[in-house]
Order: sequence, then structure tokens, then C-alpha cells
Amino acid sequence: MTKTELEDIYRGYIACLNRQDWADLGRFVDDGAVHNGRRLGLEGYVAMLERDFDEIPDLRFNVLMLVCDPPYVACRLGFDCHPKAGFLGLDVNGRRISFAENVIYEFHGGRIVEVWSVIDKTAIEAQLVGGN
Repeated sequence: MTKTELEDIYRGYIACLNRQDWADLGRFVDDGAVHNGRRLGLEGYVAMLERDFDEIPDLRFNVLMLVCDPPYVACRLGFDCHPKAGFLGLDVNGRRISFAENVIYEFHGGRIVEVWSVIDKTAIEAQLVGGN
């Protein structure tokens, strides 16, 4: 798979997330997918995303930086949203927050098999203390 092909697949995956098209997610996520060391499989991956969108109704994945080096994709995702209640153990309760997530994906057969993700919780904490 070329870098361009992998980038196209990844951007299709992000579009699928933003559409909340869970029936199509299997095109992008492997049945044995692992997220931060936990084997979720496709079913668990969908459940994780459904929970995220339930807790953050205006959730939208925005690609800020993208590097493809098959079979890996590294991405910095940006978010600007209003979680309904708590988020990452913080009392957000409907306040607007902006933050980034740094993610590395491993692809095989055109699908995600493993994800390593880190959310910038410090940026959220600073906004909550600052009253933004």
C-alpha cells in the first residue's frame, strides 16, 4: 500500500466517524482491533465511539497533521466541543473545550489493527481553571 492510498483510507475512516456510520466502520477497523493495549475488536470499537458521541453530541474529528508511513499513520486530531458531563475525570458539564489527540494507527489489509492514543488532558484542565 502506498502513502497516498493509506492517506485516502484514513481520511475515509475520519469521514465515517464524523458521519457516525457505524455500519460502514468495518471497512476501516479490523475485527481484532486493539486500542491502547485493550483488544476491543470491531464491536467494542463501535461501542467506544457510540459512547463518545453520546457523551459529546457535537464531537467532530478534525485532522490537523497527518503523516503516513505504511503500515502506520500518525495523526494530530483537533476537537472543539461541549461534553455533556464529565470527560477524562474532569467536570466539564457542557462547557466548550478545545483539545488535541495524538494518535498512531497500524493498518493491515487496509484496516486498523492497533491504535495508540494520547489526549492532551492538560490543555482541557487549563481551560477549566481559566474559566473558558
